[in-house]
Amino acid sequence: MKTTLPASWQDQLDQAGFTSFTPIQEQMFEPIHAGETVLGISPTGTGKTLAYLLPTLLTIQPKKAQQLLILAPNTELAGQIFEVCKTWAESIGLQAQLFLSGSSQKRQIERLKKGPEILIGTPGRIFELIKLKKVKMMNVHTIVLDEFDQLLSDSQYPFVDKICRYAPRDHQLIYMSATSQVDPDKLAPHTRTIAIDNMELTNIQHFYLEVDKREKVELLRKLAHVEDFRGLVFFNSLSDLGSAEEKLQYRGIEAVSLASDVNVKFRKVILEKFKNHALTLLLATDLVARGIDIELLECVVNYDVPRDKETYTHRAGRTGRMGKDGFVITLISHPEELKSLKKYATVRQLFLKNQMLYVE
Repeated sequence: MKTTLPASWQDQLDQAGFTSFTPIQEQMFEPIHAGETVLGISPTGTGKTLAYLLPTLLTIQPKKAQQLLILAPNTELAGQIFEVCKTWAESIGLQAQLFLSGSSQKRQIERLKKGPEILIGTPGRIFELIKLKKVKMMNVHTIVLDEFDQLLSDSQYPFVDKICRYAPRDHQLIYMSATSQVDPDKLAPHTRTIAIDNMELTNIQHFYLEVDKREKVELLRKLAHVEDFRGLVFFNSLSDLGSAEEKLQYRGIEAVSLASDVNVKFRKVILEKFKNHALTLLLATDLVARGIDIELLECVVNYDVPRDKETYTHRAGRTGRMGKDGFVITLISHPEELKSLKKYATVRQLFLKNQMLYVE
């Protein structure tokens, strides 16, 4: 596959130390390049963005505006796709632009005048621009629906559905999902499914720490004092998240939450701080953590046992991305919780003593 790519891309892959493609990247390349409508299912952290980007970018004619539309369920994911896309598109003479709700519409309309071949955005904003006749769907030959399971939500799907109806009849659709929980009725007819859902991410280790329910925040404080520790902490409830953030900050811990009411600019600042190790703990719920991609994230902590295996898999996939080592630690306060956890992963007990984590 690599030898069929443009020389500039081969150089980029070499510089990034890219030795082999992941199964989803290998298996999706030909069908997408041939114009097929495809559903790709692969765990988080297996390179799904490049799995559809590389073959779709090769089908684009330079200097012909608005050919490829990529929709994402939230601003973080759309922003990440844009950053990745820019890297690969610019080196073959293509231009991508980003369109997000909450950003200046006027500025976005100005960007469209530059004639970008690739449009990336959230469904609400893209639909607004279609209604204003600024995004011309008749030019679009491929639509990518990234994190398709999330785009099916009640708030997003009506926009997604309308956008697709504006596209030419023979347009190509590419659906990407980390889970196989996709409603087949929402897929286009003759969609080919490529699923890598049996792929075990063996580079991720799963642990649990036993702790009294009332001592959970104190345990997070102790974890924050472990040398070189940095963790993305998931909560099942917003009230627990708010209370933990308050208590940790009061005790002088570098912990910040990504609450849903935090504006886009501030979220970006928080994420940058966390990526640069200026924060030890980043607190989040599943909803606000969608689309967060932190390279080399060492650890995911489950403050509560996730409600189901899908959620556990999504959370675990935030660490150990692209073959790097990762750890998942779940806090357990009751034997029943451990029973549930063991259905999601093979776990070992972890102990914390004198600012050290160890397995007996």
